[in-house]
Amino acid sequence: MILPIRAYGDPILREKAHEVTGNSPELQVLIDNMIETMRGADGAGLAAPQVGQGLRLFVADLTEAWRALPLSLRTEIPPQPMVCINPEIIETSDEQAEFGEGCLSIPGLIEEIRRPWRVKLRYLDREFQECEIEGVSYTASVLQHEYDHLDGILHIDYLTSERRMQLEEKLRDIETGRVRPSYPMQYHISPDSAT
Repeated sequence: MILPIRAYGDPILREKAHEVTGNSPELQVLIDNMIETMRGADGAGLAAPQVGQGLRLFVADLTEAWRALPLSLRTEIPPQPMVCINPEIIETSDEQAEFGEGCLSIPGLIEEIRRPWRVKLRYLDREFQECEIEGVSYTASVLQHEYDHLDGILHIDYLTSERRMQLEEKLRDIETGRVRPSYPMQYHISPDSAT
């Protein structure tokens, strides 16, 4: 089932998510729904808070990001899409790079974000097996972006205050539902109540 994605301005996007304490049929349904929602919105990743669930869980499809890498940089990735439960960043590179990042909760806004070029993530897969993945370049960008969602951090938080001010009107339009993407969204402030 495709779930509505919470739009910028929803308080849950700013909350620190809670650890997943155990497997359940409900969790597996949520994972399936999140994968379907991510695909329906043509996204590279989707975190549980983006569908209103304050859980440390995200799904990602690194296929396109991985294919964009030169052969020499392609690290091993698990079958895609992947499920990351209670992820933990255990290593980042000192080297950084800029990545064009968008967010399904902030549609139409792609910004250059500076992040570590390489990252190592430890997580549980959907069978609750412990796994590790090393992301480089584009794959590192996706993993870090989704991980940030679990701590209430959005990609626009990395922008300068000057750039944030330039985007204020666009962000307000997203928050109040004046921006309507092709996928279902849930708005915290309705267009009618916005001033």
